Amino acid sequence: MHYIILLMLFIVSMEMLMGEQVFNRALMQKAKSNDAEAQYNLAMCYDTGLGVGKSKKEALKWLLLSAEKRYPRAQYNLGLFYYHGDGVEQDYTTAVKWFNSAAIQGMPEAQYSLGLCYALGQGVEQDCGIAVQWFRRSAEQGYTKAQYCLGCCYDFGEGVEINKEESVRWYRRAAQAGYAKAQYSLACCYDFGDGMPQNIEEACRWYRSAAEQGHAGAQFNLGTIYYNGDGMERDPAEAAKWYRMSAEQGFADAQYVLGNCYNNGDGVERDDAEAIFWWKLATANGHESAGHAYEKLSRELTEEELDQLQAKADKWQATHMSLD
Repeated sequence: MHYIILLMLFIVSMEMLMGEQVFNRALMQKAKSNDAEAQYNLAMCYDTGLGVGKSKKEALKWLLLSAEKRYPRAQYNLGLFYYHGDGVEQDYTTAVKWFNSAAIQGMPEAQYSLGLCYALGQGVEQDCGIAVQWFRRSAEQGYTKAQYCLGCCYDFGEGVEINKEESVRWYRRAAQAGYAKAQYSLACCYDFGDGMPQNIEEACRWYRSAAEQGHAGAQFNLGTIYYNGDGMERDPAEAAKWYRMSAEQGFADAQYVLGNCYNNGDGVERDDAEAIFWWKLATANGHESAGHAYEKLSRELTEEELDQLQAKADKWQATHMSLD
């Protein structure tokens, strides 16, 4: 299923909601008097260490007390604890139970999370039709991740019939709210004329919005527009700048193309060592063309140069893995 693959690759983690109070004696007294909101806020104080020592055990205790009183924020966060196995054994079924309890009370974050569980078959039987229903409820309340997911459903025909115009509509709503993944998807629609007339200028605008938020795919595509001079004057230096940003995030296509730029002196000063370096990284990411280029050029290196290259690649990978 195209959409399921998209979800696994591109959807960011569900977001924990924070409490709205710092730990104090009055908060504890209210929580002990069975005030559900106070119990929730106390739980989040223990979870984050806000004014009190961190304690996952205490956080879960107070969160459960609040959730059992049908406080939706507590139900949703408790679902997240079980979904991620945070302080408890991971249990998707229990996560779905609490997501559902909050979702039926109209909480958009919970509706989105419940939709995601149905889309991925986590804790429930996989059903993209039901996933779409929950995504829609959340999206109609303005929750950008749900709007993006709903756009994906219409784009790839998961749980609904393919409808490119409807897909674009939901991508646009999330994109206008600043959601980078939706901005990238909307840019692709403009770039390839998918669901709308092709418009490279608009594609470039939305790619840039996503790229400036660090979206590696958008950075690569924006670089390609500058490299090819699509709808604008060709600018290899600007292309190389965006390729580098994407490559630094481990985007294999960008690493390969950046290597080509160094190999040809296109937008950057020619540097065979840099070309081989980026091809090596792309090869490690499974890029076949980079592998061929690396194999051909690396034959000209001495054993010492190959050792130095490997050390540089190992250092790069260790540094970037530590930032993930």
